[in-house]
Amino acid sequence: MSEQGEVVLQVDHLSKQYKKGVYASRDVSFDVKKGEIFALIGPNGAGKTTTIRMIATLLKPTEGDAKVGGKSILTDPAGVREGLTYLPDEAGAYKNMKGRDYLRFMAEMYAHSKQQADGFVADAEKICGLGDRLNDKIGSYSRGMTRKLLLARTIMPRPLVAILDEPTSGLDIINALEIRRKIKALAAEGMSFLLSSHNMLEIEYVSDRVGIIAKGHLLELGKPQELIQKYEADNLEDVFELVVMKKDIKGW
Repeated sequence: MSEQGEVVLQVDHLSKQYKKGVYASRDVSFDVKKGEIFALIGPNGAGKTTTIRMIATLLKPTEGDAKVGGKSILTDPAGVREGLTYLPDEAGAYKNMKGRDYLRFMAEMYAHSKQQADGFVADAEKICGLGDRLNDKIGSYSRGMTRKLLLARTIMPRPLVAILDEPTSGLDIINALEIRRKIKALAAEGMSFLLSSHNMLEIEYVSDRVGIIAKGHLLELGKPQELIQKYEADNLEDVFELVVMKKDIKGW
């Protein structure tokens, strides 16, 4: 990642209140630069998914704003979606479709021309690495194969920002390593990523910067090694525990 990369995602005091006084996410601010891998981590119910869904224009914020490529989720959500793709943890694909047909179907949704769609499909075929298995129905794929296909679908339009929620959840070590390496390679080419994962080893390995969120509040922000040094910890997992369990956020 370039240290002087332009900001492609700006999150500015983003909040979501579901009922009076009850916030799922409150006053969250951070940015992601071009070619950066930024991880938003926290325990279950911390506000990660709510924050991500607001950025992806799936939820409307109660307060604050976020911009992708300078376009606001409030005033130009369609413009935001042109520069952003989102792979949820629970995402699936059409099991009765062949892998290649699925990629074509999704490419035509993103592309502005047949030629552009052809390019997207060609890129996706390389990214997923499934070879001849793309001629088979997705219902016959393993979880790892399906996740690779979905990752390729998310990345093929070369968005400004790709949001990946638990990108390697449930995968074996080899498949997880392949996906992590692919994410790092694409970031080196200038694509930006917003990740969420419960796998601290993965986050420590792949991320340039980390934001730790709990009870809706962003409690810590920094590079993994800087946070490890700051908290005199052995690894990011220990940092996570120290921040989430020992920070006094009662009454926030």
